[in-house]
Amino acid sequence: MRDKIFKKLLVGCCILVLLVCAGMIYSLVSGSLSAFNQYGFFHFIGSSEWDPHPDRETYGALSFIVGTLLTSFLALIFCIPFSLPVALFTGSYFRGKKIATFISSIIDLLAGIPSIVYGLWGFYTFRPIIIDLGLNSQGFGILTSSIILAIMIIPYASSLSGEFISMVPNELKEAAYSLGGTRLDVIRTVTLPNAGSGIFASYILALGRALGETMAVTMLIGNTNNLPRSLVDTGNTMASIIANQFGEADGLKLSSLIAIGLLLFGITAVINLIAKFIMKKFN
Repeated sequence: MRDKIFKKLLVGCCILVLLVCAGMIYSLVSGSLSAFNQYGFFHFIGSSEWDPHPDRETYGALSFIVGTLLTSFLALIFCIPFSLPVALFTGSYFRGKKIATFISSIIDLLAGIPSIVYGLWGFYTFRPIIIDLGLNSQGFGILTSSIILAIMIIPYASSLSGEFISMVPNELKEAAYSLGGTRLDVIRTVTLPNAGSGIFASYILALGRALGETMAVTMLIGNTNNLPRSLVDTGNTMASIIANQFGEADGLKLSSLIAIGLLLFGITAVINLIAKFIMKKFN
């Protein structure tokens, strides 16, 4: 009887998760229909014009899609060279030692810092540099936002990657050592191939956090509705435009912001599906 009750409880929890997901999709789709009906789906995602003036009101999401993808993928590129060595340090080279435990504690602490703190730190760190270089006075631009995003996701990616690296069976490593392999050989031929899918999943999760990040990006990207054409240009991401304008929006503008939220949901889902496909293919 207890097994049956527990099984029904698990099924109920799964159904609840599906219902919540379905409810989110329904709310976003229904809220964005006005914008898609007004401009058309492909015109909305392909237009970079964002003009809330009542006499010439028109909205497009292209600038924010480009800003989101640029900042997020640049952040991931900056993140990998720093997070992977940290993961190898804590999960392989010094696994179980006090220094690895200390570093892991610091990483966990950094991963839990609110994003607005990173935004404040980035603002006061980069502001003198931007002023001295004579760059954008409106904000810090795509590159600076990407650097702060990378710093934010490094602890997240390194912590998860380190866990997967530490799960590689010691028997495999000892076998490689017995054949005369060095530490570098063991990492290259045993650790990374066996933990590769988990490390890849860690970076996809880190990318997902970067895609949806709001406050730190809002404080640094410049919050202009222009299509960024270089890494020092100011712009907006999908999350930052919603955070900046949602409170004062109504009518068609509100529907357009909800449509941007739906697109962000879809982009994140597509990236995760692609990642799962790649993991299954090479697993």
